[in-house]
Amino acid sequence: MFRPVLVGLALVVGPAVTAAPSLAEAAPRPVVVKDVSIPPVPLKDLQRSIADDRGVKLGGVGSGLFPAGRRGDYWMVTDRGPNGQVGADKRRTFPIPEFAPAIVQVATRFGVEIKKYVPLVGTSGKPITGLSNQAGHDEVPYTWDGQTALPYNPSGVDTEDLVRTPRGDFWLVDEYGPSLLHVSERGRVLARYVPKGLNLTGADYPVKETLPAILASRQQNRGFEGLAIDGDTLYLAVQSPLANPDKKTGKSSRVGRILTFSIRAARVTGEYAYRFEDVTTFDPKVNGDQSEMKVSGLAYVGGRRLLVDERTDNVARIYQIDLAKATNLLGGRYDDPATAPSLEALADLGDVKVAAKSLVADLSEVAPTLPGKVEGIALLDPRTLVVANDNDFGLGEFGADGRLVDSGVPSRILTIRLPRPVR
Repeated sequence: MFRPVLVGLALVVGPAVTAAPSLAEAAPRPVVVKDVSIPPVPLKDLQRSIADDRGVKLGGVGSGLFPAGRRGDYWMVTDRGPNGQVGADKRRTFPIPEFAPAIVQVATRFGVEIKKYVPLVGTSGKPITGLSNQAGHDEVPYTWDGQTALPYNPSGVDTEDLVRTPRGDFWLVDEYGPSLLHVSERGRVLARYVPKGLNLTGADYPVKETLPAILASRQQNRGFEGLAIDGDTLYLAVQSPLANPDKKTGKSSRVGRILTFSIRAARVTGEYAYRFEDVTTFDPKVNGDQSEMKVSGLAYVGGRRLLVDERTDNVARIYQIDLAKATNLLGGRYDDPATAPSLEALADLGDVKVAAKSLVADLSEVAPTLPGKVEGIALLDPRTLVVANDNDFGLGEFGADGRLVDSGVPSRILTIRLPRPVR
């Protein structure tokens, strides 16, 4: 039986730390006060069930970021693992199909120390992997070279963010379903909450169809991406507008969805429209392609206020939103796929009130060398923001021998001092 690995590696890399600026210098805009990188540990040294890691090192942990108690310690989470696309038909490849998404605890006081590495496992104790779940709903998984189809795995998850409760258990969000996972302190999936009607069978853990059915129309690889917690309430953000009623509508829409979930009642309690920025002014480099806009992270502020990481691969900005006066759409006409026009098709939201929104930090200006996929955000105090990037495990090209030629993109954690408190 596979057992979760809890690793105290004491692997430390030197930090690239900048001195704290004077108050006068900090006043105009946010300033990076600390910048550290995750050590590139071979994956086979972390997960014992991996026979050949093809030269891939630890990465992808910036998919989520959550304070771990002691200042400078964080919980992070990988996504589904090393994956890519090859060929004219862009086949989805999994170079290490046995890879299990993992929760990682790091300390950043002196470089980066990996304190715990916890692969996700099912009820049987076996790793659940990051492979696609269902034919028709998910992409066909292939081997590293795109030549051989791999079997679907109904237990597989593409995790993208996490929070930890005071009891020590975790909640994670996933892109495939999309879904919400309840996970024990040791990495065992206790339950997976999915959209009604998904009909996901054969998973190595309990599956509960409790989320609004409309969420199953998420765009491919654009399921839940952000997660935050306030006591009994979880906040979940869909990465992009739903493909509702079709893919074309989803790709051109500027209307996303954020949900609230009661941990105690184990059900969704709210659903709110989120208005994306206009990509033509947000990021002129993508030539007006609105589908490049994504929500990639959430952090709780207070009351009904959240920080939202909205980005393309070139620009990332942190906004504060307030759901206090936003319209709760749960169970209404916009959860019905027969509604026309759909929420995503609306140019004018009319009587649907969206969350009030204001800019907190433009990371493209604050940290212009930070790679584009900023996916993890945490708020340590009203003036301290921490962000992390997803480096995609350094995936570049694979040689003829099946070994990775690393992209060289580091996995970084940046601490940012804000010029004024977030309230």
